[in-house]
Amino acid sequence: MRGRIEEMLRAGGKHLSFHTPGHKRTGADITELSYSDNLYSPHGPIAEAERDVAKILHAERSFFLTDGSTSGIFSMLYALRTAGVKKIAAPLYSHVSVRHAAEALSLEILPLSQEVKRGIPLPPTVEEIFLALSAADALLLISPDYYGFFPPLKEAAALCREQKKPLVVDGAHGSHLHFTPLHAGGYADMWVDGVHKSLPALTQGAVVSSRDMVWGKLLEDGVRHFRTSSPSYPILASVEHAVKYPRNLPLEIAAERFKRGHGCLENGDWTKIVVPFGEKSGAAQAALEKKGIYPEFNDGNYILFYLSPCTKLSDLKRLGKALDALPRGEVSEDAPAGVIPIYSEET
Repeated sequence: MRGRIEEMLRAGGKHLSFHTPGHKRTGADITELSYSDNLYSPHGPIAEAERDVAKILHAERSFFLTDGSTSGIFSMLYALRTAGVKKIAAPLYSHVSVRHAAEALSLEILPLSQEVKRGIPLPPTVEEIFLALSAADALLLISPDYYGFFPPLKEAAALCREQKKPLVVDGAHGSHLHFTPLHAGGYADMWVDGVHKSLPALTQGAVVSSRDMVWGKLLEDGVRHFRTSSPSYPILASVEHAVKYPRNLPLEIAAERFKRGHGCLENGDWTKIVVPFGEKSGAAQAALEKKGIYPEFNDGNYILFYLSPCTKLSDLKRLGKALDALPRGEVSEDAPAGVIPIYSEET
């Protein structure tokens, strides 16, 4: 399956390089040339690819990022600041980029309280969102979070519309959901998809999008401020490829069955298999890695295994056998040490 950017790169062919990058090996990793379009001012295949992706993500405008979701967070908050927003309500356990962007843009974060249950910060409730939003100019939510939980997006979007306040979503871990009603694009004014996390894109590949042209124009200005002026063409091509990658329903069904059969956490996201190991999580991770099985992370309570549409059913079966052979301990009720509130001095 070839995308517009990949076709453009193939058409360029080999040539004598007297341009950057310094490795001088022509091919996909090039700079802006006469045939390669320009991400900063797209008018050819890149522009066409962004329009294609916007349709898939149910967006009015979509912008490719080769700097990860972090540059998307900065761009969205820049758009909010340009629109006059001064205070943003955001979950207490937001990604550190939210804090950094707020600091850089002189925005105040009003933390949404989050209950910690069995060692995991849960998404804020409708009531908590309502209370925080009453004192804020905008709302930022995470959907889904690292553990596969979703906030009440539908209700939050309704509250924001009633109060005429924008809703932005950090969807860094939800790009695979664009086939479903769970995707942030169905609710947010602006959102970021961390395409490389759960779709087959190269690391740092992401997309930031807007629901309408008004926010799209402000977001475009934000992207110009925070996106690199030297983008990776292989990453760009992989972003387009990933968003256009077909859905893997058999794997989604198998993943949900896997969770029920192997004592995993009940969550709403099929890509995130969260296994409780408690105080034995360190030993479990070491045992798994000896077998060549590497998880996404171990927070001292849970080990998370991250799937994508490219995960093989045979690999899932192998993981199940390995998990069943490992002892499990008691899960702590405290929040994981590595999950730090956005206003903490440790962040």
